[in-house]
Parts: sequence; structure tokens; C-alpha cells
Amino acid sequence: MDLQVIDYFSKGTLLGLAAGFSPGPLTVLVIGETLRHGLRSGLQVAIAPILTDIPIILLTMLILEKAMNTPLVFGAISLAGGAFLLWLGYASLRTQGMEIQTAALESRSIRKGIAINLLNPNPYVFWISVGTPTILSALATSPLHAAAFLGSFFFFIVGSKALLAKIVDGSRTFLKSSAYRWIMRLLGLLLIVYAVMLFKAGLTSMGLWPQARIPPPQAVQDHFGVIANGVSFSLSTFSRFT
Repeated sequence: MDLQVIDYFSKGTLLGLAAGFSPGPLTVLVIGETLRHGLRSGLQVAIAPILTDIPIILLTMLILEKAMNTPLVFGAISLAGGAFLLWLGYASLRTQGMEIQTAALESRSIRKGIAINLLNPNPYVFWISVGTPTILSALATSPLHAAAFLGSFFFFIVGSKALLAKIVDGSRTFLKSSAYRWIMRLLGLLLIVYAVMLFKAGLTSMGLWPQARIPPPQAVQDHFGVIANGVSFSLSTFSRFT
């Protein structure tokens, strides 16, 4: 198989797992719905990213498609993406678990899950600074590479939230367990590595890194190949917790 396809698949896997397991409004809603109304309700909310993120992706692609061909713009977006992933990684390292008070939760539906995700600024920041630039870089190679990234991202973000719902449905203590904390710490470290790669790609594109300048799409491809090995380790570790 094409190593570049594996590379983009690995990127989507890491980002999907990190977004799926990280504490946030949608994760809280998935867990709350599961505790209050059963596994089926939690699974319905888990698919919200598919319904909400696709319009965001299309909009940001229209905005960034031409801008990404400008090295300075590409560099600035890469630096912003690196800062965002660095913040997410730091937050993941500090995760102490989650505790849901079911008595305070109202009955919700998938419509409210969609509303929560649309009103959450994180998806917009992610797709503008990280997700869409990666898609455009992949499309510069072939649609298959973009499909590998998008397919793995949505599979793992929805799958991880669905897995959380399943685990919480069977055991309400998992979110306070050491296993959950170690999963988040491992994902946090990988996100920080990804952030460093984005910083380097951004500085390279802007001519501020002490090496030959590389066209933006190639810079992304060259600097992110290390992620594949990290994600493989992440998945093997994760499998021991589930």
C-alpha cells in the first residue's frame, strides 16, 4: 500500500481518537444521554460530528483553497494549528477523569447534540487550522489520500464516542479510572508531537526554518510522516485498555 495513504490514515486516526475521547460538550452529552436514556440514545448523539462537520469542511475548503498556495498564509495557518494542537495536548495530559451528575441532566436528543457541536468553537478552529489544510494537502496528491484522512478521522471520532457510551453503559466508573487517564495522556503526547511538526512546517514555509524552503503541500507530507509510528503505538496501547 502507498505509504502516503498510510500516513494520512494515521493522521486521521490520531486526531479522531483525541477528539473522540477528550472531555468536551459533546462527550458529556454522549455520556449523559447514555446514563439517562440508555445506550441507543448515546450512540445517536455520537454521530453528530458527521452531520455537523461536513458543512464546516466544505466552507473552509472554499475559503482556504487558494490561500493555501501562498507560503506566508500556509505558514501562519500551520502555526495556528500547531498552537491549537499544543493546547489540546496539554489539556489531555492534565485530564483527571470525568464525573457526570445525571440528576442535573435534561432529556436531550440528537438535535441538541447537533446544536451543541455547531455552537462549540473547537470544530471550527480545528478544521480551519488543522483539518482542512491536511485535506487540501492530501488532495494535491490524490482523492484517495484525502479519503484516507477523512475516513479514518470520522470513523475514530464517532467510534471512540460510541465506545465511551458502551463502556459507560456497562461501568460508570471508567471515566474516573487510571486507564482513561493514561489513554488521554498518551494521546496528549502524540498531539504535542503533531503540534511540533506543524510549527516546523509553518516556519519552513515562511522561510524562518534553517533549511531549504519546500512547497507547502510537500512540507506537510515530509514533516508528518513520523505520526504513523506514533499512532501505531497508540492503538496497540489503547487495545490493552479496552
